[in-house]
Amino acid sequence: MIKGIGVDVTEIARVAKAQTKNSHFARKVLTDAEYAVWQGMRGNRANQYLAGRFSVKESYSKAYGTGLGVIQLHDVSTLTDDAGRPFIAAGPHPGPAHVSISHTDTLVFTEVILEDLD
Repeated sequence: MIKGIGVDVTEIARVAKAQTKNSHFARKVLTDAEYAVWQGMRGNRANQYLAGRFSVKESYSKAYGTGLGVIQLHDVSTLTDDAGRPFIAAGPHPGPAHVSISHTDTLVFTEVILEDLD
């Protein structure tokens, strides 16, 4: 049974600008595992990744029903499997969590679905 669905749209340029203005922005947003992946990226791909992970955290918090604040940025970690599919590696919800991330040149769209264990 679905507990919650959350969606978010984030402007990639806005996140890139935040990182440019504050070199610690990525460290604030990304978990250690996400940050390690991001450090190996450059240019637009790095910006897409950072914006995507930020957007997933927004979507997750909406699906959880609280928004950011109760859910902290480091509470949710999204990694990628060997086939390139993103997955929620950590989060406060005890049941299954599903994630989708899509990009255009300027936007990233994310959706998170949280399931109950029952």
